Amino acid sequence: LHGFSLDEANRVVKNFIIECYNRGFRKLLIITGKGSKTKFSDNPYVSENLSVLRYSVPEYVKNDGNLNSKIIKISEALPEDGGKGAIYIFLKKNKNL
Repeated sequence: LHGFSLDEANRVVKNFIIECYNRGFRKLLIITGKGSKTKFSDNPYVSENLSVLRYSVPEYVKNDGNLNSKIIKISEALPEDGGKGAIYIFLKKNKNL
C-alpha cells in the first residue's frame, strides 16, 4: 500500500478482501509499511503522522460490517512476512463455494 492515500488504501483493501473471500482464500497478507521516514507538509494526501496506514487500515476493516462478517481475525505479520509493516487477515470459509 506504499504511496496510497488513506482513502485509496481502504478502497484497495476492501476490494482485495472481497475478491479473496469470493475466491475461497483463507489467509491474506497486506503490506501497509511501517510509515514514511519523511514528512510531506505540502502534500495533503501524505500524512505527517508516521504509520497512518499501519494503524488505520486494520481499524477500517474491523469497522466495516460487510468486511468484518468475512473475517476471523487480524494480526501483525511475522518478521519474515513484514513484521510491524504488514498484517495477516484470516478469512472465514465462504459457504457459497
